[in-house]
Amino acid sequence: MLATMEQARRLVVLSGPSCVGKTPLAKALDRFYPELSRRLQPIVLHNSRAPRPGEADGLDYHFRSRHDIEALRAEPDRYVVMDVRGDLQALDLEEIDALLRRGDAFFEGNPFIGRTLLTHGRLRDIPRLSMFVAPLGRAEIQHLKAQRAVSLPDVVADVMRRKLLRRTTKQKGQLSLADLQTIERRCGSAWAELGIAPLFDHVIPNHDGEDSEHWDAFPVPVGDARQTLLAVAALLEGQLPEGVERWTADLVQE
Repeated sequence: MLATMEQARRLVVLSGPSCVGKTPLAKALDRFYPELSRRLQPIVLHNSRAPRPGEADGLDYHFRSRHDIEALRAEPDRYVVMDVRGDLQALDLEEIDALLRRGDAFFEGNPFIGRTLLTHGRLRDIPRLSMFVAPLGRAEIQHLKAQRAVSLPDVVADVMRRKLLRRTTKQKGQLSLADLQTIERRCGSAWAELGIAPLFDHVIPNHDGEDSEHWDAFPVPVGDARQTLLAVAALLEGQLPEGVERWTADLVQE
């Protein structure tokens, strides 16, 4: 059984497309708002992909083989197993229960798992705060939609492709064919992931993705990185800052 309302804290969900800036945002929150970050108990998924440079097993993900994660489907009351951009991932519902007994359970990651956390029947009665980081703002999407010759999925894919290329080059140097294929799969998924944003309480436009030096090249984050950090900190404190949006389903339909 998941924790009762009397026992439960919040389920805090921070999602967005790959390379939109979620990871450096979480690190900046820990650095500049340690009292807020300490309240957040990370939800660690099982993941079939190999660790990226700097990632640690059990901290960033439980890195396991596809075979091992597929086997978790035998326990549907405990695990939710999903294919996410070609990687197999699993969410442990019992882990969420344990985290909620100690503080806020915090998920930082892809919108597909984020959607599951917002819609799963066993999590229905848990208080939550859901935030979606988007590479474009509502006004920008509306302007692009008004350009009849423009394909929004293609534009969003190209925005994310450039971020992903810069991030992966920074991490690995020379890119392999497998790296380029992963980038194409991830940027090609971005438009569909924006379609999940209307499920979230708050959408935070952020042009400084994970590839941006605005997160850590200076004594403090600057540009959109700073505004995104301030917005998340304010939302965690129960405030509604300027610039945070609420999206409707029709915004992210072609």
